[in-house]
Amino acid sequence: MPTPGRPVRGSRTGRPIMALLDLLGRRWVLRIMWELRTDAAGFRELQLRCSQMSPSVLSQRLQELRRAEVIEVLHEQYRLTAEGRELLAVLAPLSAWAKRWAQRTGSRGQV
Repeated sequence: MPTPGRPVRGSRTGRPIMALLDLLGRRWVLRIMWELRTDAAGFRELQLRCSQMSPSVLSQRLQELRRAEVIEVLHEQYRLTAEGRELLAVLAPLSAWAKRWAQRTGSRGQV
């Protein structure tokens, strides 16, 4: 689990930004956050929304996101915390930049 103050992938310093980038760079983390952006979901619903992700990986990612206080569980439903919603909001300009980048480079990906 990436934690500020401890070495993470790509950095021995443990700087908070590096820990965050390590967390967000883990497979499926951003997809899980994206799927929870509008409403809460139970484990099976999230698994379906995430293209049938394996239960073990989903369980591990949910645990990591809970420890990072990005998501919480209420009545067996996972949802973004206030901090998780704020994190998605601060990522919005990055998304806008990526769309402009795709257009500049003539990407055929979804824009």
